[in-house]
Amino acid sequence: MFLNLNHYKLDVYKTARELKLECYEILKKLPNEEKFNLIDQIRRASTSVILNITEGCSRKSEIERKRYFEISRGSVIELDTCFDIIIESEYVALEDLEKAGSKLKTTFILLSGMLK
Repeated sequence: MFLNLNHYKLDVYKTARELKLECYEILKKLPNEEKFNLIDQIRRASTSVILNITEGCSRKSEIERKRYFEISRGSVIELDTCFDIIIESEYVALEDLEKAGSKLKTTFILLSGMLK
């Protein structure tokens, strides 16, 4: 934000931020009993996606960069499983997760491309 670094211009970074915002909207729909389980996990995983992209972009070594991008992609996969649990628990309907699902898929594809 204040440093005006290159990662802010990356599509993967922009999409990951949008994914996080979508996740936060979903959190509003979850029951209070999930506060220390799914809610906390989704909040941490969606933030982890962005932070690990940022951290990876700051590394000079390709091996280090890729490691952070792998961790970020792992958090995307974790979110996908959280969405599956939400649907299975009937907390939110599938169609209400479509926008987040689209951002999730795009982020996964972009991160996978960065790992090649």
